[in-house]
Amino acid sequence: MTGLVVLCATLAAGLVTGVVMKARGGRVRQARSDMDVMGAADIGHELGDRATLVQFSTAFCQPCRATRRVLSEVSGMVDGVRHVEIDAESRLDLVRRFDVLRTPTVLVLDREGRVVKRASGQPRKVDVIAALGFVTSHETDGT
Repeated sequence: MTGLVVLCATLAAGLVTGVVMKARGGRVRQARSDMDVMGAADIGHELGDRATLVQFSTAFCQPCRATRRVLSEVSGMVDGVRHVEIDAESRLDLVRRFDVLRTPTVLVLDREGRVVKRASGQPRKVDVIAALGFVTSHETDGT
């Protein structure tokens, strides 16, 4: 009887965890701190004139491919935006520094390289565009 209760509790906890992760996956949210800064030396490329989309990926990550397409399309549509993909397995220093827990993880940087927004999981195109709108609107406001 005790084993059955433990099994049911474990299944329920797993179900709740899965539902929460699915709901949060890919949602672009405010970065915890704008003190996190990434420079050209960190990403191996120059930053975009207005913003940079940094994608952490791994070789066998299926959502990473779709995310790559979305970010490439968006960076091609918006002037001054660069998309940079980083192999998470080869850059564990950045993975730890920016608390990347899963791939894909997308960091939206402003022109100075401050992490302004982030998404864990595959973000929707409209959410990426909105995040860039947020970054560029704050650029013109001077905030």
